Amino acid sequence: MDWTAIALSAELALATLFLLMPLAIATARWLAITEFKGKPWIEGLLALPLVLPPTVLGYYLLVAMGAHSPLGRAFEALAGQTLAFSFPGLVVASVVFNIPFAVQPVQRAFEAIPLDVREAGQCCGLTFWQALRKVELPLAWPGILSAAVMTFAHTLGEFGVVLMVGGNIPGETKTVAIAIYDKTQSFDHASAGAMSLLLLVISLVTIAISYGLVERLMKRRRAP
Repeated sequence: MDWTAIALSAELALATLFLLMPLAIATARWLAITEFKGKPWIEGLLALPLVLPPTVLGYYLLVAMGAHSPLGRAFEALAGQTLAFSFPGLVVASVVFNIPFAVQPVQRAFEAIPLDVREAGQCCGLTFWQALRKVELPLAWPGILSAAVMTFAHTLGEFGVVLMVGGNIPGETKTVAIAIYDKTQSFDHASAGAMSLLLLVISLVTIAISYGLVERLMKRRRAP
């Protein structure tokens, strides 16, 4: 059991949630209440990680963060290390490949809020931030919770993009998915099986808890 890789995966998932969820909520709300001609293209762009092969997405991210790219050079000048094949690079890649998992459930939750509810908040004299905090976010909470759980679980199990962008550096970019691959390649099926089972249990438990909480919230909302 490679506990270092497991801890690194958990750290990556938490960092991704911390950075991505506020951006996802803001983007999802904007898409939910805004209509313009280019909206399908924006939504399609955000959904690309769902359909692109991980190696393709990983390749473009690697090019964008490489030592010869503007982003890579700027990061190296500030941090003194390369962005590609580093933990910060993994975080950037994780944020990108998790965008649809974070944005889409939240967008659907905001779209489900009736227009008259928003208008009622305005009539009551609530400011934009007060209406968002007291009305819209509580109503959209089931979608936000689902997005957070899906993002966390997807980050734990991602392999292709992580391998392309981060490589296989123990303690730095070697996540549990890559550790499972390494153990399988070395015919250490006991360790590979143990880590796979742990990942399966964690994913199942988090998703089941998410579904249970969402169902409870929806029942409470429908209650008279």
